[in-house]
Amino acid sequence: MPKINHILVIRLSAMGDVAMAVPVLRVFSQTYPDVKITVLSRPFFKPLFEGIPNINFLEADLKGRHKRFGIIKLANEAKDLGIDAVADLHNVIRSKIITNYLKFKDVKIATVDKGRAEKKALVSAKGGAITQLKTTHQRYAEVFGKLGFPINLKEHIAPAKKKLSPKLNALLGVENKKLIGIAPFAAHQSKMYPLALMAEVIRELDRTEKYRIFLFGGGKKELELLKKLEHPFANVLNVAGKLTFEEELTLISNLDLMFSMDSGNGHLAAIFGVPVLTLWGVTHPFAGFAPFNQPETNQLLSNREKFPLIPTSIYGNKFPSGYEEVMKTIAPETVVHKIRELTYTSS
Repeated sequence: MPKINHILVIRLSAMGDVAMAVPVLRVFSQTYPDVKITVLSRPFFKPLFEGIPNINFLEADLKGRHKRFGIIKLANEAKDLGIDAVADLHNVIRSKIITNYLKFKDVKIATVDKGRAEKKALVSAKGGAITQLKTTHQRYAEVFGKLGFPINLKEHIAPAKKKLSPKLNALLGVENKKLIGIAPFAAHQSKMYPLALMAEVIRELDRTEKYRIFLFGGGKKELELLKKLEHPFANVLNVAGKLTFEEELTLISNLDLMFSMDSGNGHLAAIFGVPVLTLWGVTHPFAGFAPFNQPETNQLLSNREKFPLIPTSIYGNKFPSGYEEVMKTIAPETVVHKIRELTYTSS
């Protein structure tokens, strides 16, 4: 069998799923330093992979020159780079077109097993016992194993904090406070902590004068909501829309804690080794989407005794009537206590 020297890694979206590939590739790079990796993804995600040795980036312009039949052009661009294997971490129509085309060019292919049957069983438990499925990180790692490159995710070494620019240093301030990021939004309302309860959490943290809190989000509607959430508090700063993605990553890498929903910002913090506290609504961490290397105790779950059909879906897009209320079973006092525990372990 020909030796593999250059692997194309495909993961086009979404942000959290792309971010989950980062620690896997970091371990791969340190385990196999002589093997070159080219990551194929959307241009916006390129900063996620900066600083990992032997990794290059191929931009997928899916709304421009790589749209529709342009996907074959993209496959040829990858082939011209000298790749001899593909690790498809996405397993969707676009990536299948690329892998099927490259397979005819004698490129070895390995594709992620998303575990659809196990996940379907998980959301069909109807109050019965559920067990932890493979994590997405494990599923990604197995793809490289299929290509003959087994990796051990326990060997992951988190990178150093990114150097702060004068602009970011000014945001942090000179007071000796713990730095917390809060990302209150998610793709679906069923995965979001009610903003009224979130305001209670922030109010209690702000009152202590021990924290500097940064609010993360995006989109016009979210920006307006974050402005309202920021306004009453002295120690809270909304950074949404004020920083580039690179600046956000730098800020996140310097946090003492990220507090997020089942959403992308938790994954961004985890790739830097930042402790992440996540809240879960109608989804469940057993589906395998918890942030990388975070202990189970960092995941606060909605009450499954009161809402036994949890998880109602893998992504939070499906739930029965009344289940939009599940997050209210997580008390603000519980969240605040956990934040204090994770940031001041001696208290």
